[in-house]
Amino acid sequence: MFRRIIGCTLLALLLLPAPGRAADVQATLDRNSVQMGETVTLNLRVDHSSGNVATPDLGALNKDFEILGTSQNSSLSVVNGTATSSLTFGVALRPRHEGVLQIPALTVAGSQTAPLQLHVTAASPAAAASAGADVFMEAQVEPRQAYVGQQLSYVVRLYYAVNISGGSLDTPQVDGMDVSRVGNDVNFDAERGGRQYHVLERRYALVPQHAGQLDIPALNFQGDAVDPNDPNSFFGASTPVSARAPAQTVEVRAAPADWGNAAWLPARQLSLTLDGWPGARDQARVGQPLNVTLNLQATGLPFEALPALSLPSLDGATVYPDKPVTGSRDAGRWIVGHRQQAFAIVPERTGTLIVPAITLKWWNVLADRMEVAQIPAHSITVLPAIGGLAAHPSGPAVAASANAPIGAPAAATAATHAVPWRWLALGSIGLWLLSLLGWWWWRGRGPSPSTAAPAALHATSARRCQQAFLDAVLRADTAAQVRTLLAWARAERQAIQHLGELAALLGDDRQRVAIAALQQRHYAGAPAADDGAAVAGLFKRGFVWRRDVDADADPGELPPLYPFKLR
Repeated sequence: MFRRIIGCTLLALLLLPAPGRAADVQATLDRNSVQMGETVTLNLRVDHSSGNVATPDLGALNKDFEILGTSQNSSLSVVNGTATSSLTFGVALRPRHEGVLQIPALTVAGSQTAPLQLHVTAASPAAAASAGADVFMEAQVEPRQAYVGQQLSYVVRLYYAVNISGGSLDTPQVDGMDVSRVGNDVNFDAERGGRQYHVLERRYALVPQHAGQLDIPALNFQGDAVDPNDPNSFFGASTPVSARAPAQTVEVRAAPADWGNAAWLPARQLSLTLDGWPGARDQARVGQPLNVTLNLQATGLPFEALPALSLPSLDGATVYPDKPVTGSRDAGRWIVGHRQQAFAIVPERTGTLIVPAITLKWWNVLADRMEVAQIPAHSITVLPAIGGLAAHPSGPAVAASANAPIGAPAAATAATHAVPWRWLALGSIGLWLLSLLGWWWWRGRGPSPSTAAPAALHATSARRCQQAFLDAVLRADTAAQVRTLLAWARAERQAIQHLGELAALLGDDRQRVAIAALQQRHYAGAPAADDGAAVAGLFKRGFVWRRDVDADADPGELPPLYPFKLR
């Protein structure tokens, strides 16, 4: 009994909200636009509640709405020992008049919600004419005029004032349009001609594929109505009912003739941003990657219609793209597509690294004009790598000492202080050379020591790295291929820093293509398309070096992996 009391007490303490933590409140509408006579649900969600939240004061809503009723729904979840609870107040509202109605901020659990807007229009003529029927349908397409590739919102509503035990609703089949479902069905109540109806609303996204007049055929509903007052309904007796949504017509225009070769992007809204760039006072270092992310989001376009993202060619840096992140989500009646591409920018030399401005041309379908999304140019100062030798600025080699005798030559004073440090530096260099010679002697001793031992060791190391690379190719181990191929290249030419430099020094096009494919698999997550045995055969006889490039020459810049550039 004592253990049970302790357990209940601990559970009660666990479910209590954290001390001093204010409740988070949020107000949402199940729809952003309605017709006169229809109802809309206002949801007031309280997170981190203790379960005893008082019903909020809804008096501010009476000016523009009829409050038809309220409901409460609570939920509780425990994740990793942390309990979170929420309470949702549902408020059924019916607009009193047309227009853009304001839902003011409401005080819930000591916090205020954000204000909302609801667009209320007149009841459609088709629905008003059908009022009085037990079941009827209406359809709406927006906009009536559109461009090729622009998303249209197609909404079908089924009104029924009887109990329906089952039925089927046609799916739109439109020639010349891509059709996809948007979100889940929405259920609400509406008044037509003084009669109350239940409404089922279903939404679709239509994307025209060519210009001209496109017809959306009428949709049919077939179902069975049950009369609860009829005793035969308990034995399966029902009355067939049907309804038909009117056909719709859309005029589709082609893209402007002077648009050019840029991607055609007809959107309601579009944004292009660059995240992760260091601040104005930050500095970078050679070899230290800068991780940045390009984000592209468009309302009214799925992610498949958005162009792939890349950075412009950078002078003094290599760009490695990560695997892109894409997706589409529903925002009411509209699709919001997004692309996200992360990059690792690796500076290769000191100075100022500049990322040029990035622009993307798109067509604003709401304003019916061309607009440009732009990311301004970014720059950063690149310092030498940690531990590297930095170039000293030009100027006087040594300043005069404040403690030097007046009239003493500055050079003599500097020499007096520099002598001990010079000998210390020379001694350090001598010890380092002795250590290096000892290391070479230890690595080079064996059964047949000779003056050619370093060269033999060099050749042996290259052959071992080559064999390790060929083994990794046959195992399809991408990471091991990158590591062993770079080690093999450095064993033959020490100045090579990355695979891009290696490819620039090779004279065999097939070897360069294989290296580019390996980089895309490793850095961009591209699927493997090469035969491992064929790749191993390309490198079995070694590297095919270019004859016009010296072994110590600078191989130049790495060609971009993704040549696409935003305009």
